[in-house]
Amino acid sequence: MTDTQHLLFELGCEELPPKTLLKLSNALLNNIVQGLNEAGLAFTASKAYATPRRLAVLIENLASAQADKTVEKRGPAIQAAFAADGSPSKATLGFAASCGTTFEQLERLKTDKGEWLSYSQAIAGQPAEAIVPDIIRHSINALPIAKRMRWGSFATEFVRPVHWAVLLFGDKAIATEILGLNTGNSTLGHRFHAPQAITISHPADYETALFEQGKVIADIGQRQAIIRLKAEQAAAQVGGIAHIEEDLLEEIAALNEWPVPVIGNFDPRFLALPAEVLITTMQTNQKYFPVENTEGGLLPHFITFSNIESKRPESIQHGNERVVTPRLADAEFFWNQDRKSTLAERVDSLKTIVFQEKLGTVYDKSTRVGMLAERIASQLGASVEEARRAALLAKTDLITNMVGEFGNLQGIMGRYYALAEGETPAVAWALEEHYFPKQSGSATAPSTIGQILAIAEKLDTLTGIFSAGLIPTGDKDPYALRRAALGILRTMVENNLSLNVPELCTFALGQFPHPFDQTSTHTAVVEFIFERLKGYCLDKGYSADEFDAVMALAPAEPLDFMQRLTAVKAFRQLPEADSLSAANKRIRNILKKSDTAPAASIGQLAEPQEIALLAAAEQAAQDIQPLLAQHDYQATLNRLAGLREAVDAFFDHVMVMTDDPELRANRLALLNLLSEQFLTCADLAKLQS
Repeated sequence: MTDTQHLLFELGCEELPPKTLLKLSNALLNNIVQGLNEAGLAFTASKAYATPRRLAVLIENLASAQADKTVEKRGPAIQAAFAADGSPSKATLGFAASCGTTFEQLERLKTDKGEWLSYSQAIAGQPAEAIVPDIIRHSINALPIAKRMRWGSFATEFVRPVHWAVLLFGDKAIATEILGLNTGNSTLGHRFHAPQAITISHPADYETALFEQGKVIADIGQRQAIIRLKAEQAAAQVGGIAHIEEDLLEEIAALNEWPVPVIGNFDPRFLALPAEVLITTMQTNQKYFPVENTEGGLLPHFITFSNIESKRPESIQHGNERVVTPRLADAEFFWNQDRKSTLAERVDSLKTIVFQEKLGTVYDKSTRVGMLAERIASQLGASVEEARRAALLAKTDLITNMVGEFGNLQGIMGRYYALAEGETPAVAWALEEHYFPKQSGSATAPSTIGQILAIAEKLDTLTGIFSAGLIPTGDKDPYALRRAALGILRTMVENNLSLNVPELCTFALGQFPHPFDQTSTHTAVVEFIFERLKGYCLDKGYSADEFDAVMALAPAEPLDFMQRLTAVKAFRQLPEADSLSAANKRIRNILKKSDTAPAASIGQLAEPQEIALLAAAEQAAQDIQPLLAQHDYQATLNRLAGLREAVDAFFDHVMVMTDDPELRANRLALLNLLSEQFLTCADLAKLQS
């Protein structure tokens, strides 16, 4: 049995970019694991470590060497292996030479497909120490680093200057060169608390040695848990609850090797500002956790984390308080300045901002969005006036001081300013909600006017960019059109909005004055939207053939599409489903291949089974009409499932393609009636058994 040892690799650096630390750590682990797997070096577990000054990977129970293997090479077929006189052919001699052997050492390989010359070579597995250094070098070179830097007189490049490298296999250091550094078993601890060298005796000791001797918590997940707990405890000391967002928690963990909480305070007068302004200032600029009361309102406190255990923590507290005060004062100034002009007074300023060369200014876009929002509002029975007003004001907060400083507050500040100016709540909230959903999986706009404006704004962008010929290709999507299309679909489907996508696209495209092919652009936009719907449906657990069955009917409304799809999925669970799906395919094939046209109306039938099927089909047609009117596709398919016995009996006893032309035409008409009924919800013939 092959011996195993733990493997440790650590790369020590200048402080790494906090927002990409976890990405780099995971990539390094994945690259090394992939390299070991490809090299045939078995192991039982792997783990990544990441701190501001180090990336490390621990591989547990790594095989000390590759397994020995036998490589068999197949040469010429026997009939081509020998010349007429029985001597080896040129092909045979060439094959032997390529294997580094002679003709006499070749063997014969017999299979059921023939016989060939072959050569078997035993290859001894290489030791892990000889393979691992190259795997690590390749793994580092493959890291997703947008911009590498060089330092000093070194020719090596990395995201930050590197200072030490540990490569330990069991209790033995593997001596090699990584990024210009000689590897060993010595690491460094905390920059201030334990700057001395620390010897790692064994890979399994790594985490403990750094913690006990180096004042470093190597596991970023553990640091996140500690930061969360200490932030909650600190907030409780001032009677509040820590406002913790996961992105900031990850970033703070990436900034600290030994996180120590510090409670700070700010002037309560700043609480008059919108909460989102204070939160953004504290989180984005200062990396602080805000503190809330039990009702969700902000308290005049914050939690920050220091990377050292200071003997004078009050100095760190006061320093942070001095820094945050002017930040909050700036926000207060922006708030007061912005309110000197109303959003309506800023509308004309949108004429100076170009949205896209062919599509005009942001003012032009707002005008188009307003027309589209009016149309959608009238179709949904919502307030046309509020939809128009919201569209007019939707982009005006982009030219406020506050949004100019904090871009992530677009829409949010529009809501605050609109409410302060006396706009209706529906209009004010729509200014924020028209950006919803803000990211994958996040909520759609909750209000009706917000939903209308969200759809109109995204559809104007989507159709406009397509009309300008800037259709996304590959991974390139600079205008985020895929996200816009998915946002349109989710807003319609998840809020039960019955809207006709092709009709809205026609209206939206009709508003652009520049020349373009309306027909081909319309087709491309609609196809693009429904391609996104397919991805959405597959993510929801629907199968590709279920989607295709509904798509065959090309429903114009995404909500209607989803109602049909839900019904098809439920129908598929019925015992009649497979039989009816197969019958549908059979009916479709018969109708397609027949050179006889179905009768205009079903006349005389001969067999009792076809007479019974006609009666059942006519009754089903009568029964499903009110169900289809109510979009109750599930009940419709359940009712059609009741035709199974009559359909099976028909195919068991009746020959459709009889010699009697009149009877054949009538039977084809009966099948055509059945086919049309089963196409009322979806093309069931597309379901795979």
